[in-house]
Amino acid sequence: MPVVVVESPAKAKTINKYLGPDFVVLASYGHVRDLPPKDGSVDTENGFEMLWEVAPESKKHIRAITEALKTDDTLILATDPDREGEAISWHLKEALQSSLKKGKKVARVTFNAITKDAVTKAMKEPRDIDTPLVEAYLARRALDYLVGFTLSPVLWRKLPGAKSAGRVQSVCLRLIVEREMEVEAFKAQEYWTVKAVFRTPRGQEFEAGMVTLGAKKLTKFDIPTATAAELAVEAAKHRDFKVMAVESKPATRNPWPPFMTSTLQQEASRKYGMGAKQCMNAAQRLYEAGYITYMRTDGIDMAPEAVMATRDEIKRRFGAQYVPDSPRMYKNKAKNAQEAHECIRPTDMGLGPEKIRVEDDQRKLYDLIWKRTIASQMAAARMERTAVDITSPDGQVGFRANGQVVLFDGYLKVYDQGRDDRQDGDEDEEGRLPQVMQGEAMDNGAVTPEQHFTQPPPRYTEATLVKRMEELGIGRPSTYASILTTIVDREYVRKDKNRLFPEDKGRLVTAFLSNFFHRYVEYDFTADLEAQLDDVSAGERDYKDVLSRFWRDFSAAVAETADLRIGEVLEKLDEFLAPHLYPARADGSDPRVCPTCGTGRLHLKTARSGGAFIGCGNYPECRYTRPIAGDAESAASDGRILGQDGNGVDISLRAGRFGPYVQRGEASEAQPKPDRASLPKGWTPDGLTLDRALALLSLPREVGKHPADGQPVEAAIGRFGPYVKHGSVYANIPDVEEVFTIGMNRAVEVLAQKATRGGRAAPAGPLRTLGTHPDGGEIQVMPGKYGPYVKWEKVNATLPKGVEPEAVTLEEALVLIAEKAGKSGGKKKAAPKKPAAAKAPAAKKAAAKKAPAKKAAPTKKVAVAE
Repeated sequence: MPVVVVESPAKAKTINKYLGPDFVVLASYGHVRDLPPKDGSVDTENGFEMLWEVAPESKKHIRAITEALKTDDTLILATDPDREGEAISWHLKEALQSSLKKGKKVARVTFNAITKDAVTKAMKEPRDIDTPLVEAYLARRALDYLVGFTLSPVLWRKLPGAKSAGRVQSVCLRLIVEREMEVEAFKAQEYWTVKAVFRTPRGQEFEAGMVTLGAKKLTKFDIPTATAAELAVEAAKHRDFKVMAVESKPATRNPWPPFMTSTLQQEASRKYGMGAKQCMNAAQRLYEAGYITYMRTDGIDMAPEAVMATRDEIKRRFGAQYVPDSPRMYKNKAKNAQEAHECIRPTDMGLGPEKIRVEDDQRKLYDLIWKRTIASQMAAARMERTAVDITSPDGQVGFRANGQVVLFDGYLKVYDQGRDDRQDGDEDEEGRLPQVMQGEAMDNGAVTPEQHFTQPPPRYTEATLVKRMEELGIGRPSTYASILTTIVDREYVRKDKNRLFPEDKGRLVTAFLSNFFHRYVEYDFTADLEAQLDDVSAGERDYKDVLSRFWRDFSAAVAETADLRIGEVLEKLDEFLAPHLYPARADGSDPRVCPTCGTGRLHLKTARSGGAFIGCGNYPECRYTRPIAGDAESAASDGRILGQDGNGVDISLRAGRFGPYVQRGEASEAQPKPDRASLPKGWTPDGLTLDRALALLSLPREVGKHPADGQPVEAAIGRFGPYVKHGSVYANIPDVEEVFTIGMNRAVEVLAQKATRGGRAAPAGPLRTLGTHPDGGEIQVMPGKYGPYVKWEKVNATLPKGVEPEAVTLEEALVLIAEKAGKSGGKKKAAPKKPAAAKAPAAKKAAAKKAPAKKAAPTKKVAVAE
């Protein structure tokens, strides 16, 4: 029987069902080999040879495939139909070389959907592994390795606290940091609009906006102040108006193309708030279950049979009027489109969202994919757009109303795409206007001004960031989710209410790379490198030439940083980040003057433990410090007295290099380190009260005595967040506020859950104590991972099968302990107090000469006799 290898067990199960008993279907569980995470895995001196290593967890999967190949002559590699899938197949073939001798055949098959038709058809069309695709993978993997293992050590040495850099992740991080700098530099501009309510002769009312004032067409900022707006209102109130023009024209809206990877991630984020990783995990499960086509693609075309099936389903569900005269054809205009895949679509268009039974996130995603696919082949929506101009007889003041009527909903009956952040000037969907005739007089009602401010560019969401990366040609469909996950996991970026905010260490990394490795975080350079990799996958470029050119320049850039002093690096970063580090003060004073001594200047500094902070240049005379995220306001609050405790000691709010904290009293010779407590995440200095400060300083808080052993249970806040503690067991709790309110029942529950999850729990107590060993020390029956056992000092002897821990006797335990000690060969750890008894069976002379052997003899005699 041929051996078929796919990536996942879920996929293997589905495919095995289609192929039947004539095939053996096994899973590789993803990649089986990778470059070892150490220097030298890519040999830049010898043609970029790569040292591959089989992952420990993959060895058992390789063994299973090897065993199957002992009786089967054909290996069919059926991994995913993209670069990663081709690479997995290549790695499998390489790892199995020793099993593929003696005339065994190797074939590669791909299918875009896990359906019976697609799988059986693929099995009839085997091919060889696509060498250019594999070489494109090798080039990409080598590049990522070389950047990571060459640049990251530079970061560690020159920028304490930085974790790593990556070829694409650093460019993605730069996008987020630069957008944040735009937001911070943004200055809002005020402007006003004026609206009026008009009434037709038939009594119908509608709203219109002022577009003309003083016979001049208004632009966005022509009414800059409240005073100007009031003048405009007065000008409108004292005039009559009539309809000068009514213009109606038809309009059509065509549907969006079906999904590819990036647009699916964007729409899942807009409509359901799904992150890229969550979206792709749900799509992966739908694909493996056979519900959708392959989900990593930048193709938007559909197979002809899928198009016809979609049109048939539209006609069946909605009627012939919703089916356009000819099928719609879509072509990708994305800068980096290169995969020859179909779009993401249901494998069976007749299988509506109401018919599948899956988890909630999969159901939502399938509903989105099904509707988008159906809508992409539906008729256009037809509308009528109307514009009404209303002007005073003297032409000094004019208003305009816009309306829209949907004449035929078309694809909108099924689906309408979500929108990203609206910008200034965006209007909501226009409503329907009443019937008006040119020349009719209008009665004007309320005329109202409305204040507006320009808005900063919106921070990126995962959806808009993926869209921007796609526009720039950075990354590929399969990489977006992992890139976003990496920069969040490394704490370069935080995600808050679906918005991406750069953390301070992310800013520092971006500032460092922008100053010392500018070329390698340029958008055009990264996109051009992606294009070269596309050429490799098309067989038009040699991948080693790409690596050679990149490494020649990159290694030279790294070498140039060898002599950089940390002080020089900090000076550059201080200058680059100055607008963020030293924001303007409300009083107009120099934001770099130390607020404590008044003479020193603030500078970016590094801590011995890693990380960076702002400190006074007059150190050590002035010890002022604050975190780099601090500002003038937080600096001003340093030392603010919140009140006194019960003993009349001042409780103050301080600003330190690691953030704000509260302190009881002042440092003195008697108490050089007064009580301090950092503000937990989510607490702000502005909202801090005396009561909350005292609560922080009172931690750890004793919840009570544990009912099981009477030991105290405490609640506190540590470096990893809030927790409860019992003995040596620490269990995290989700909410900081719960530290101050948690009761014993809840604490016991949290501790028990920690033990259930396999965390470090208190050592299990004995099931029984049988008595004392003749040589001293208790003999106990203990619960164990592999079953109950008897324990004496350091000797653990498992109970035989059939012997219940409740029934074992002291005599039986002594026999088990003696046997276990004998098998151990007299090792000290087996029986430290009884070495001769353990060694007696070996009859070693050294043991026979030792006095303890005679003393231990009665114990052995008792055990044997019993």
